[in-house]
Amino acid sequence: MMLLLKSLASLCILAAAAFAVPAQEKRIHHQADLSERGHDDTHGFQYDHEAFLGKEEAKTFDQLTPEESKDKLAKIVDRIDMDKDGYINHAELHYWIKHRQRSYIAENVNKHWKDYDQNKDGKIGWEEYKNTTYGYYLGEEFDDIEDKATYKPLLTRDERRFKTADRDGDGTATREEFTAFLHPEEYDYMRDVVVQETMEDIDKNGDGKIDLTEYIGDMFTPEDGDSEPDWVQTERKHFSEFRDANKDGYMDAGEVADWVLPGEVDHADNEAKHLIHETDTDKDGRLTLSELLDKIDYIKISTITDYGGMRVDEHEEL
Repeated sequence: MMLLLKSLASLCILAAAAFAVPAQEKRIHHQADLSERGHDDTHGFQYDHEAFLGKEEAKTFDQLTPEESKDKLAKIVDRIDMDKDGYINHAELHYWIKHRQRSYIAENVNKHWKDYDQNKDGKIGWEEYKNTTYGYYLGEEFDDIEDKATYKPLLTRDERRFKTADRDGDGTATREEFTAFLHPEEYDYMRDVVVQETMEDIDKNGDGKIDLTEYIGDMFTPEDGDSEPDWVQTERKHFSEFRDANKDGYMDAGEVADWVLPGEVDHADNEAKHLIHETDTDKDGRLTLSELLDKIDYIKISTITDYGGMRVDEHEEL
């Protein structure tokens, strides 16, 4: 049970950004995850690997023989090539990466659904969720939990988020509503919850706004004798030049929303363009199986094949 509670604590801090970013940007939400790795080709291609293949399937692709790898990649390419013209264009690749994002979310929800739908009625009630997550600690008011100061607020936060996700207010969550509970950054009507939780985490003095000290303190805690890293200085500039849009010295809820929920950025689109740029040998704006095979080490464990473990014989809907 304690392990479950600790997992919940991590969940309530909210998922890391889809477009993996430095530690100082950990709160930004970019819809579904493309990768938890940084997108820096000078230090490897893991981001592209996960964007092409997905990140929940078994990481087996690089354990295959060269011939097995080629055969599997050919099957994946055939699935991406929806019009069967022998090429993968930007639209097809963009659609595929978005499909892998949606699959990750669905798999994550399915995994949790089995734990919480205790009476198997196809819905998850708040009481089911609360009792499964917090169990007998509720009766003791968390008095025997070492970190009770952490878990009691988590219960309050969970209930608020659950009730917001429960759009019809019947006290139970359908699969869609439970998806909104677990992945609030995916739903416009959950936007205020994401912002509120972020504000609560960073606004240490409770004045309803975030000053520079709170902003930096959420990212960096200096150790005795440590000098401040360069990126912290950069973040100080970002706060004054970009985050604090109205220049009043604070970030209000609207400014926090612009920071953590930059919904106008389509990272699946950007990644599709990047993959084509890196693998399109003849520069005609589309990919062939031959071009992808030439760069198989670049993409063989990417999100296109779910770390290479995607079961290509599964005819899931695209």
